[in-house]
Amino acid sequence: MSEATASDLRAVGTRRDPYPARLERAWQDATAARLDSAPTVISTFAGGGGSSLGYAMAGYRELLASDWEEHAEECFRVNFPEVPFWRGDIAKLSAAEVFERSGLAPGELSVFDGSPPCQGFSTAGKREMADPRNTLFMEYVRLLRALQPKAMVMENVSGMVKGKMKLVFAQILRELKSSGYVVKAWKLNAQWLGVPQARERMIFIGAREDLGIVPTHPPAESTPISAREAIEDIDQEGDPDRAWLLEQWAKRPKRLTEWAAIPPGRNLAWVRKQRGGDPNQGFAALKYDPDRPAPTVVKSDSAIGLHGAMHWGEPRRFTRREYSRFTSFPDGYQWPGEWKDAVARIGNCVPPFMMRAVARHVRQTILEA
Repeated sequence: MSEATASDLRAVGTRRDPYPARLERAWQDATAARLDSAPTVISTFAGGGGSSLGYAMAGYRELLASDWEEHAEECFRVNFPEVPFWRGDIAKLSAAEVFERSGLAPGELSVFDGSPPCQGFSTAGKREMADPRNTLFMEYVRLLRALQPKAMVMENVSGMVKGKMKLVFAQILRELKSSGYVVKAWKLNAQWLGVPQARERMIFIGAREDLGIVPTHPPAESTPISAREAIEDIDQEGDPDRAWLLEQWAKRPKRLTEWAAIPPGRNLAWVRKQRGGDPNQGFAALKYDPDRPAPTVVKSDSAIGLHGAMHWGEPRRFTRREYSRFTSFPDGYQWPGEWKDAVARIGNCVPPFMMRAVARHVRQTILEA
C-alpha cells in the first residue's frame, strides 16, 4: 500500500478527534499493565524503541530487545525499564541466550520483529551492493529459524525494491520462506496509518507454515494529518531545544536570509533555480509545508547548517518534541542525550503508529485467527 485505495479512505471516514488526543490515548495503552496471556514479541535492531512502542500500543508483552548502539540502549531503557535489553553485535547473540533471557522454548514466541539497518538500500545513500549492512538480515534469519515464532515482521526502506537492490530483496524473501514461513512483503506509507509523516517502508509479514495462513497487510486507517496539526498545540515557550535552535541561526545572519527566501514546501534548490543559479544544490534544505504531512524525518541533521528540515514559521530546525510528534511518539516518550542524538534515533526508527497498525493486524489475522 504505497497509497490508500478509495475504498480504504471511505472506510476511514473523517477523523473525529485531534491528533494529540489520539497520541495520549495510545500512550495510555502502551503503559497499561499486561496480562500473562498477552501476545509476546522480541525485537532485534530495536533502536530507540519505535517498533517496541508500536507493539506496546497494540497490547503486546515484550520479552527482549537488542541493538548495538549505546545511545539506543539508553533511550530504550529509560522508556522500557521492565524489558530486558541486550546490547552488542547481533552476530554474537546466540539463540540459547535469547531463550534464557525470554524464558521461552522454540515455537512459543508470538512475533519475532526486526529492522536490520537500511542504509545500504536507501535511495538517500550510495546504494552499494557490497555494503556489509545489506547482509545483517541474515542474523535476523538465523534467530528466526531457532525461535520459530508463530509470526515474523521485518521492516526496511522502500528503496530495496528499486534498481539493482531488487536482487537483495529477492534473496531476503527466499531466506525467510526457506525458514518455514509464508511471507508477503508490501510497501506501506505511514501517512495512511495515523502518522503525520509521508514515510514509506517495506514491511515483511510471515506466518509459520503449520498455521496454514497467508499473511496480509493492514489497510489505511487515517486520512493524512498535516505537520501543523501535529505540533500546533505544543507550548514552545519553555522548550530549551527551541531556544537553543533559534540561537544557532540568530548568530548567523546569512542563515536567516536564506531561510526567509524559501517558501513553505520548497527547498534551497528551488530558490536557486528561480534566481538562475545551480538548481542541483540545496535539495536537502527543505522548509516544511505546514498543510501537508511532514516529509520523511532523516537521522542526520545539523543545528547550524542550512541543509536539513526547517520550521515554516520560525528560523530554526525542529525540536525533539516536534520531531517526535511528526513520527507518532507521544509527549511522554523520553529522548535523553543531546538534540542531534535524539534526531538520529527518531530518524532511524519505525514510526510507532505504523508498527501499531502492523502489530494489530498480525494479532487479528494470524495470532487470533
